[in-house]
Amino acid sequence: MSRQCSDKPFRPLKMAVLTVSDSRTAANDTSGDLLVERLNGAGHELADRRLERDDIYRLRAVVSAWIDDPGVECVLVTGGTGITGRDNTPEALEPLLDRDIPGFGELFRYYSLEEIGTSTIQSRAFAGTANATLIFGMPGSTGACATAWDRILGAQLDSRTQPCNFVSLIPRLDER
Repeated sequence: MSRQCSDKPFRPLKMAVLTVSDSRTAANDTSGDLLVERLNGAGHELADRRLERDDIYRLRAVVSAWIDDPGVECVLVTGGTGITGRDNTPEALEPLLDRDIPGFGELFRYYSLEEIGTSTIQSRAFAGTANATLIFGMPGSTGACATAWDRILGAQLDSRTQPCNFVSLIPRLDER
């Protein structure tokens, strides 16, 4: 089990939030709002926020710009991870990844099983790194975003979490 080490300093991350939706607007993007609220509440910095329709090439363009920007260390993506014909987020973003982090999707579905039962099998939540940037893709529901942040990301994106966390690895992500 992870624990927080109070003698280690907190290091805020610069994060971008992308909502993928053909139906939401800035006025009703509750999932994006929740992620921004959680990251700000944890002491991180919002570097950018976008809402884009589920178009493979548009999603790649937005995330490619962020992973090329040294002012973005982590990208949180919500939406487009289901199995319908319009759910293209994994197909759009996984080709950009240098490394997969399969444990994120596995752990997300494990926790989600408690909340939505076997319907969790329809989630294609994913994570990885690209150009020394962390990328996390989660379902579009506000509840799914809360599960991902509250049960996984909040701790793993906190430099004080022991025995290890993603923040401590960021300086080493571009090692060759």
